[in-house]
Parts: sequence; structure tokens; C-alpha cells
Amino acid sequence: MKGITGLFTILVLFLGSAVPVSGQRSETALTLEDIYKNATYPTRSYRSVRWMEDSRHYTTLEANRERGCAEIIRYNARSGERVVLVGADELVPGDRKEPLDLRDYQWSADNSKLLLFTNTRRVWRYHTRGDYWVLDLSSGSLQQLGASLPSSSLMFAKFSPGGKRVAYVSGHNIYVEDLSAKTITQLTSDGGDRFVNGTFDWVYEEEFSCRDGFRWSNDGEFIIYWHSDTEGTGTFYLINNLDSIYSEPVPFPYPKVGTTNSAVKIGVVAASGGETRWFDVPGDPRNNYLVRMEMVPGADEVLIQQLNRLQNTMRVWTGKLETMELENILTETDEAFLDVHDDLVWLEGNHYFTWTSERDGWRHLYKVSRDGLEVTRVTDGAFDVIALSCIDPGSGYVYYIASPDKPTQRYLYRSRLDGKGNPERISPAGQEGQHGYVMSNDASWALHTFENASTPPVISLVEVKSHKVIRVLEDNQEIKEKYASLGLSPKEFFQVDIGDVSLDAWMIRPAAFDPQKRYPLIFYVYGEPAGSTVQDSWGGGDLWHQYLAQQGYVVISVDNRGTAAPRGKAWRNSIYEQIGILAAKDQAAAAEKILDSYPFLDRERVGIWGWSGGGSMTLNGMFRYPAIYKTGIAIAFVSNQKLYDTAYQERYMGLPTENAAGYKEGSPITHASKLEGKLLLIHGTADDNVHYQSFEMLVDELIRQDKLFDMFSYPMRTHAIRERENTSLHLRRTMARYWLENL
Repeated sequence: MKGITGLFTILVLFLGSAVPVSGQRSETALTLEDIYKNATYPTRSYRSVRWMEDSRHYTTLEANRERGCAEIIRYNARSGERVVLVGADELVPGDRKEPLDLRDYQWSADNSKLLLFTNTRRVWRYHTRGDYWVLDLSSGSLQQLGASLPSSSLMFAKFSPGGKRVAYVSGHNIYVEDLSAKTITQLTSDGGDRFVNGTFDWVYEEEFSCRDGFRWSNDGEFIIYWHSDTEGTGTFYLINNLDSIYSEPVPFPYPKVGTTNSAVKIGVVAASGGETRWFDVPGDPRNNYLVRMEMVPGADEVLIQQLNRLQNTMRVWTGKLETMELENILTETDEAFLDVHDDLVWLEGNHYFTWTSERDGWRHLYKVSRDGLEVTRVTDGAFDVIALSCIDPGSGYVYYIASPDKPTQRYLYRSRLDGKGNPERISPAGQEGQHGYVMSNDASWALHTFENASTPPVISLVEVKSHKVIRVLEDNQEIKEKYASLGLSPKEFFQVDIGDVSLDAWMIRPAAFDPQKRYPLIFYVYGEPAGSTVQDSWGGGDLWHQYLAQQGYVVISVDNRGTAAPRGKAWRNSIYEQIGILAAKDQAAAAEKILDSYPFLDRERVGIWGWSGGGSMTLNGMFRYPAIYKTGIAIAFVSNQKLYDTAYQERYMGLPTENAAGYKEGSPITHASKLEGKLLLIHGTADDNVHYQSFEMLVDELIRQDKLFDMFSYPMRTHAIRERENTSLHLRRTMARYWLENL
């Protein structure tokens, strides 16, 4: 239900895979073909940036077009010296002619070896399965891992602390490979359809970003890993009707609201093989989530984060590898829900660790003693810490992204780790928009990205403290000029006062706007806690909405209460137990206020559209406020909240047995009988996230209620509806035609 959304993978070199546009093309007309087929407006960036251990050099993947592969390039931060560290010739295995096509890489601790990830396959959202090779930089030797295992089956390979072995997952089992002896030791053997070792089931991956499910101990003697028992979890079946003359069911465990979760536990096994010992974490393993586990530096201990099923209590445990003894050192509670953060860094000789909490009403960083008895706030103020960029114990500062004044923007700040003094803004004045940083370990250097709604990303190498630009690495001037040639209207940001709160919004007007005319209005909505649509960011230039504006529509988006905006705990918690209820009310109130405020908007021609959670919001708007919204397009929506997964829906709605009224009132299907306007439903039949079942159940109810509507199914397309040839262009053509015919 989340929108179509590692620190070191923020910057991605993306040039598009389509061929250049041929023939003549208007320099002023924005076309769907240019947006979704011809890759006419690519935004350039960087791929897989890694700072090296010296914090003076960084590496990145860059394309070698002659050889058809990516190479690893090393740059000197101060001088800009460029060295091809791993070229195409070094990526050719002895028995092959062509170089490996790298997707990613990772360094050994001493920077002497590289793990190369290639020949990858997607597992649900991400390419996490493929082949791994080890490149020894001193000898130039290239060694494939898991050569006796199925091709493209390895996941999450990582060097041992000494760099002499590599552990990885294949077929839901964990293996360790000795690089010099070339021997493989299988550590688990029960992995398969029921048991999952070293990785996770669907709901852990989707809702808690859990994918890599094992860790090396600090001394390299043990592997600590997650184990999931999916028995008892309901199996959902996708049906493939395209690739055979007989339909093929595609089963996977998927726990829907109120049903049984996988039983998850954490075990310790010797890296040389043997029996696994298990941590006995208190609580029913099917009604608690083990959302994080990491080694404590310099100790034979792990730190485990356990979240209860209602997700309003987080218990932090330390577990000793030798005795398997557990100690609860910190407990965080909330009257609504807690989020999982990845901001834990050990400080002061590993006697303290950092912890993110909203206990004072804002999301701030705290310093917690190892025994949990001391909890000290590090960042302070009436603002949210949005993301950490770097914690540098050497200088005594934490660098983080925040925006105290404008929730639509992002800036770099720093605060002292001892909590003294005031936050200091590092991002320069005069650059309104969003700033992102990939920083060296000592916070001396950063690859800085600046963008806003009218400025494509400008990437520079900066000295962090002074923010002095050493060199501009990519200014995206080509896309900027192409964009300017279209003569588009800028995205205007404003606020909508709906009485008890002001909501952030943006508007795009037609290029040849005439205030004396009356224009049809399209609202773009998301409205769920997992995302925000009103951000002063480039977003590819928002070409789809610019296209609609070029066709004569005014396009507006509003962030209702509860969306992922840095506006404090009360804002985010406001939607607890009323998903789809408060948000729909806010959106309708904002629509009324906007229509009252802008006389050039035509009240009789108001549309609304959204994807995923935004599709659900579209349905709630169309069904519950038919006097406002005349036409809607709902894509990949949840029609009944009980059809979605446990972890997401229960986090914000509680259990269905305890909030039956909220589940019913917040589900669009409950209000289907109120449909009056024109409605187009779109869904992919292979959507593993929001199942096609949700589409079919709503269709059945609309038929039962004798409501006329339009529907379009995309066979064997997922939640993104982009797989297979011509899908994206066809989808947007379908949507554009519907607006034209009905709005």
C-alpha cells in the first residue's frame, strides 16, 4: 500500500535504457511517448558510491559503453584524480570473453578485496539474488562463489571480519565459503518453502525493510541469523495466465490483517558448522517482530530490537553469544505506534549507543548507556530529525537532515553529541529545496545533491563544515535546458487552512493560463503514513502532471494529516485507528477551501487520482464526497483494509477485533453504494503487494449496488504496473483518455 518509492545507494547513475529519439520532435510539446517510451528526459546521477576507509577517496560504478559493462572508478576527493580501479579487462573471468555486468559491489574491511554482484534477479521489490565474485586487487584473481549452487541463487554475500571467508544465502539456507581452500560449508539445511534462513518472508521485507538476514560475529567464529517458520501463515496465490496454455499458480505466504504471522527467531551457529543455538526472546514469536539485530562492537553480544504485534512497544535486548543470556536494556512505548529506525551507532568505547525516539513529541536522536539507565537527548528543538547523514565521534558531532520551518524542504544540520549548544545549519542559505549528502566516515567530505521542483539534481563534492564546493560533478544542464524548452508552468507551493490545521499543497497551472477562464481540476492524492506527495524535490520534473497541465487541467496535491511529513509526532499519530477516515475528511475540506479560493477552478469538473494508498484515498473521496469529486482514477488500491498485511495495517489501525468500526468505516468498499461520478479502476493481476483480489471484491460490490464504472486489468503486472513491453505508456494513455472523455 506504500507508494511506488542504504545510505550509499541514494545516488544512482541512471541514463535510461531506451534508444535516443529519432526524427523531428516539437521542442514545446510534452508527449507521453517522450516521457514513457523514448527516455527523452533522463536525469543523471551516480551509482553505488562508497567512501573508502581513508575517508579521502570514494568509488563509484561508471559505464564502459564500448565493453557494455560497468567499471569501478576511484576518485580523490581533494584533487579529483580519477583512477580506473577495476576496469573491464579485470572483470573477464578466465573461461569467458565478456566482462561481468556489475550491479553492485562491496569492499572487504581492509579494502584489499571486492565482492562483485552480477547476473541479478528481483525478489519482490529489489534485485537481491544473483551471482557473486571475489576480486583480489593485489593478485587480480577473480573467483566465483557458490559455483556448485544454482545460477543467480546467492543472496547477501559478505566478507568475514578477516576477509578470508564469505557467507551467503542460497535457497533459504546459509553457506560459508573459504576463499583459499575453495570449500563450501552448509550451515543450515531446513530452508525451503516452509523455513527461511538468513532472509525473510514477504511482510518482513515489505514493512520492516528486512532483507539481509544474517551477521558475522566480530571474531568471525559464528553466524547469527534470523529463522522464519511460515507454517500457519495464509498462502496467497497469484495466477499466471500469460506464459503457458495452462494457468500457473504462484504461491507465497502473506499474513493478512488479524491472521497468523510467521514465527521468527534468532540463532547462533559456528561458521565451521554444527548445531544452532537459539535466543529465547520472551513473547509469542508469531505476535512479536524481531525487526533488527546487530553485533555489539568489540563484544560477543548482539543487540536485538523486538516490536510487539500492535507496534506500540519496542524492547531492546542484548544477547551473549556464549551463554545465550538475554537482558532487556531499553523499552520504548507509545500510545499509538512506533517506527523502526536504523540510527544505532556505538560511541565512547562502545559504552553508549544512539537511539531515535519521539518521546518528547518530535523525532530526535538520543544517547543511551549500554545498560539503558542513562538516556540523554542529543538533538533538541521543535523539529523532526528526518535522517542521519553521519555520526562522527572524532569531532563530537552528528550530522542530520531536518527542516524546522518548511516540511516540504530538507537541509543539513549538525549538533554536538554531548547535547550542548544549538543546532547549526550547514546547507547554505539561498538554496531552497532539498539537500542530500553521502558523507565520508569522518564527516570531512560529502557528495552533495541539491534539487527542488524546478531544478534537476546538481551534484557536487563539498567540504562539509564550510560547505565549500570543490567541484561540480553533475549539473544536469541538458535535462534542465530540455525542460525549460517545454514552456511549462512552475509548481507553486502554498498552504490550505482547513480550520484546525494548515495543510501543505502544490499547484500546476496550464502554461497558457488565463485567470478569466474556468479550468477542470485534478487532485493527485496519496494520504497514507508511508509517503508524502508535497515535497519541493525534482521528482523527474513531475512530467505526468505537467503533461496534464499542458492539456488544460489545473493539477493540485495536498498532504493531509498523518502523511510522512516532518511535522511532529502529533501530526503522524493523528490518523491512528482512522486510516482512510481522517485523511479523506482533510482532503475534502482542502478541496472545498481551494475551490472557494480560486475562481478559475470549475466546481463541476473536479477529478481525483492516486496509486496504492492513493488509490484507496481516491475511492474514499469518490464514494464519501460525491458532491466534490466528479471523476476518479484509482490504481492498485486496497478496497477493504482487512485484505492488506498484518504489519502495516495493524500498525496504524490496531487489531480488527479491537477496532472493527474503524476498519469498516475506513474501507472504501463500505461506501461503494454512494458512487455517483465517473470511476476508472486499474490493477495488475500479479500485484503481490495489494492483491488483485482487492480489485475483484470492489468490482463485485459495485455490480451488486448496480453502479456503473470502468475497469482495466494489466495481466501479470505487479504493484508498479510497468513490467512487459509498452506497459507504462499504455497505462498513461488510458488515464489521459479517461480524463479527456470524462472531465
